[in-house]
Amino acid sequence: MPVILVVGATRGLGASLANAYASKPENHVLATARSSDPPENSKNLVYIPSIDIATPDAGKHVLQYLDSHSITHIDIVVITAGYFATESLKEPSFSEQEKMYRICAIGPTILVTALANASSTLLDSKSKVVLVSSESGSITLRHESEGGGNYGHHASKSALNMSAKLLSLDLKNRGVAVATVHPGFMRTEMTKGVGFDKFWDAGGAVTPDVAAKSLIEWIETFDISKTGQYWAPRGPGDIGTAEPVLGPKNELPTPLQLPW
Repeated sequence: MPVILVVGATRGLGASLANAYASKPENHVLATARSSDPPENSKNLVYIPSIDIATPDAGKHVLQYLDSHSITHIDIVVITAGYFATESLKEPSFSEQEKMYRICAIGPTILVTALANASSTLLDSKSKVVLVSSESGSITLRHESEGGGNYGHHASKSALNMSAKLLSLDLKNRGVAVATVHPGFMRTEMTKGVGFDKFWDAGGAVTPDVAAKSLIEWIETFDISKTGQYWAPRGPGDIGTAEPVLGPKNELPTPLQLPW
């Protein structure tokens, strides 16, 4: 029975991934929740409560749960936890940037290292680690057409991409495949909360369920040959700077490997 760990699984993409994986009875899905009172468990979907990836002890608490339930191997790890606060040149925010780095870059990195260091079997040559980033983390794709600002959001995603690359190098001899992905522009409370709902239609935003389906299909094809890479499973369609930077969208492939 494949064991799948989805981190940040109570809403948005994480919830959709957990439910989609759990819809297949052969999977055993572990889903983390920050709340001490997460959704009810189902037959093959179990929530691990009180896991805040922005805290130093998140990895320890996940490992304690795995050990107490005799789970010695994880086939797929998907870390979806994220946070987005808008900023501008006139209104930067130290505290919000710090929060974005903790949730989007530091927490995922420390959690993966905790899993990797726990034993030689928890993550091995049958394991895949997928860190949910964003096209906003690509320095190459940043273009004057979209301007500046949102420093913490973009830079924390770039930091996650670098951490994933380094993790892929550290874990390659063990055969663990590590990658970052841009899952697509989504119609979520997070994008609505920063006012991006006004771009949903023009930007081709999809529901988390649709994005989860595309990501799961891509993960099925992902292996050690793509470790250390950065992908957009849904292609260039919702990447506003793809055309001015990479060329006509109708000539770009889906899935699309993204430039750093």
